[in-house]
Amino acid sequence: MPPKKRNSGTTQSKELKSAESVSPDKKESPELSVKKHRDKDAEYVTLCKSLHVTDLVCDRAWKLSKTVEDSLEEIADDQKKVWGACLFVSGTDMDVSCFTLTQVLKAVSLNVKQFVDLVRKLDVNLDTISTKVNSALTRLEKKYDVTLALYQRFEKTCKNIFALVSDDKERETMRSCWTMFLLAKGRALQMEDDLVISFQMLLCTLELFIKRCPLDLLQPLYKSAIGKVQSPPTRTSRRNQSKVKTRPPEPEVDLQLLKTLCIENECNAEEVKNVYQTSFSAFLDSLDLSRSPVFPQVNDLNQQYEEHYLKSRDIDGRLFFDRDETVLAPKVEISQVERTPKKNLPDEDTVLIPPQTPIRAAMTSIQQLRGDLTSSGDQPSTNLTTYFKNCTVDPTLDVLQRLEKLGQAFSQRFGQAVGLRCVILGQQRFKLGVRLYYKVMEAMLKSEEKRLSVQNFSKLLNDSTFHTSLLACALEVVMATYGESSFRTGGYNHGGCGDAVETNVCFPWILDVVNLAAFDFYKVIESFIKAEPTLSKDIVKHLETCENIIMERIAWRTNSPLFELLTQEHEGGAAEQVETPASFSQPLQHNHTAADLYLSPIRPGSRVLPPDSPATPSSQAYSQPPTQPAGQTPRLPKSNSLSLFYKKLYRLAYTRLKILCSYLLSSHPELEPIIWTLFQHTLQHEHELMRDRHLDQLMMSAMYAICKVKSVDLRFKTIVTAYKNMPNTNQETFKHVLITESHYDSIIVFYNQVFMQKLKTNILQYASTRPPTLSPIPQIPCSPYKFPNSPLRVPGSNNVYISPLKNPRMSPGIMTPRSRMLVSIGESFGVSNRFQKINQMVNSSDRSFKRTLDLGSTPKPLKRLRFDVDGQDEADGSKSGGDSTLIQKLAEMSSTRRNMQEQKMKEDADSRKE
Repeated sequence: MPPKKRNSGTTQSKELKSAESVSPDKKESPELSVKKHRDKDAEYVTLCKSLHVTDLVCDRAWKLSKTVEDSLEEIADDQKKVWGACLFVSGTDMDVSCFTLTQVLKAVSLNVKQFVDLVRKLDVNLDTISTKVNSALTRLEKKYDVTLALYQRFEKTCKNIFALVSDDKERETMRSCWTMFLLAKGRALQMEDDLVISFQMLLCTLELFIKRCPLDLLQPLYKSAIGKVQSPPTRTSRRNQSKVKTRPPEPEVDLQLLKTLCIENECNAEEVKNVYQTSFSAFLDSLDLSRSPVFPQVNDLNQQYEEHYLKSRDIDGRLFFDRDETVLAPKVEISQVERTPKKNLPDEDTVLIPPQTPIRAAMTSIQQLRGDLTSSGDQPSTNLTTYFKNCTVDPTLDVLQRLEKLGQAFSQRFGQAVGLRCVILGQQRFKLGVRLYYKVMEAMLKSEEKRLSVQNFSKLLNDSTFHTSLLACALEVVMATYGESSFRTGGYNHGGCGDAVETNVCFPWILDVVNLAAFDFYKVIESFIKAEPTLSKDIVKHLETCENIIMERIAWRTNSPLFELLTQEHEGGAAEQVETPASFSQPLQHNHTAADLYLSPIRPGSRVLPPDSPATPSSQAYSQPPTQPAGQTPRLPKSNSLSLFYKKLYRLAYTRLKILCSYLLSSHPELEPIIWTLFQHTLQHEHELMRDRHLDQLMMSAMYAICKVKSVDLRFKTIVTAYKNMPNTNQETFKHVLITESHYDSIIVFYNQVFMQKLKTNILQYASTRPPTLSPIPQIPCSPYKFPNSPLRVPGSNNVYISPLKNPRMSPGIMTPRSRMLVSIGESFGVSNRFQKINQMVNSSDRSFKRTLDLGSTPKPLKRLRFDVDGQDEADGSKSGGDSTLIQKLAEMSSTRRNMQEQKMKEDADSRKE
């Protein structure tokens, strides 16, 4: 089978690892034997020799290129580029350090993005690109994106710092500064793709260079920003260093200068100061530059960075400064980042609208999070303390001790992942998480008090799992806001595909840190979102994706509480089965709370009380401290948490299946309900097949099985190819499937040896004259996580949106950086001629509001197509906006707002009925 080839490659890499782990510039690297490769294309052998590859890498890459060349007809004329991609794949898979990524890019004349796209195209079957190569490629791509964003901000910031002088001194200074930053980032951070901390490190580097620059190189703002006790030295040669050493040592960091840099870049000064005093100061110590006023020598920096770059084997970051073609961003990316208006109108005295660059977006999100938590303290509020004291058993001491223990674990693990000197940054993240934890807990308890008319929540507040889950969710929000958590691995944490040192804090990293089961974490997500209305749309989507990843895979790991609940349901005499198929067509109700789920099992019919109802035995369940029952109950009640989990699981499963069927079986629509019936049967009656596996593995197997018995020609290779185009997929899902204990193989092997063997009888029934009854199709609701503050378009208009003011502390420019003009009804509006400008804007047929960086008077046409209410194309601006007036539009705004209020009142009424 194909995976065996991958194993043989791994064996070869072990044999060569010690001999070939040196840099390509070292003479002791094995020479390529041209005689051994006479059977290969001469140009290919020349390419291999220029990249210093070994004989084994040369052979393996050649075989790979022959395997894929028939499938890449559209690039047949660029054979050399394919060779370069195959050499990268083979060298990475065998872990042989022959060349860097930049050396390959230059050898085959490709930039980073083109190269990444090409390598991904090579994956034409189940085993062309291993999971190890895919992981390395993903890390390279993320690091490139981060470095590009950092350089773009660096270049813009330097224009505001350094004055133009005749002899290009400022350019030389900028080059030294950028090289030093790359070296500092590489040495101080294990996670070089962390955008926020890297940007803070960049500001530290700029602070060092500004205070050591001659004053004639600085713009007025930064001349005045340098501390008055500071006397910036001029450029000093090595021969004069001995004289300079007699000067008093300069302070480690100029706080006034650092604060100016942070204000100009919308960055938190306290966080940058901590980065300086920990990671950056240690880096300066390693270069003997901590207190020396000597200007860093560019040659020394180049030499040291060269060593780091060759060791990392990826991208030479200095090429960004040289605008090298291998690191140039695609033009569309530049236009999206930079071609944003800096002002509403040139003749107005209005707020600036900053470009929505990756760094600005990150800084804005962090600023909003910190602002929302300003009023939240590091200790429980008065109201929360009252809830604690009202408990039969006061949980205060346990809460504080738990936070102390988990705080130490979090900051230490954060430091191990990001950088050994970043523990203090982990402490800052944890502090923000604690504030959010307290804030959300108080909001939840207030809601429960209103719902149940009780104040004693002793059982809930003495539940350690509830507190740990709530804290983990708060920390995940903080990590995601800082851009440190994503879903690159899709929940895969098996060995062999990561670095020896922990450098991945993507979800579900937080669950491992606080030792929490994914199924328990899932219980708090929906209530957390409802209790914290200030969460941004991106963060809400992030948490919803966390929920989906848990349902797809992580909750099904061995030792998960999910299996214990399933055992109780199926063997312990539960009143009802997990989720009856008859309920699929019913809407998914979202009136449950975290308390319901953590105190589950509780019978659904008795858990919700009207606010004016007196306390009943059901409501008292929330107030009783955790105790063992006095006697054995005859049968277990149905678990709310398990029931809700399966409701959501079925709807997620069907949604995924429907997408895949639309790709592959549009000509056989009758097969979709049959596949769903087998899929649903497997999840309900053969849930052991999900243990340590992925939901999509059962989905693809069910599709293949039904097509097989229905004589529809659909190969697994075709299914996998379509699957890779679905959202939120990972190639490990079909390449790394559990077969038996500790043994993994491809999805095909899983189907033949496990899935088909377990379900063979059931599968064959679908070919009989009396097939099984079809399962009802689940009703697919919209996301339960609504965004009440999202802008809504005024009916009948193409260009007018209304939105409630979400946060009065945020300026309009930060709230909507792409908007042409903002109108806040009911607030002071200023000069009267603005109404005329709004009217012109509404009636204008020219929708092209973006301008180039030079703020020229000629607007550029938008690249993205736009459609009006009737679905007609307006990309060329050919359709007029009509004779609408401001009064008409404002009337429509009023009508829309009234409809929104009526809808909200209706939803509240429905919620009270439920």
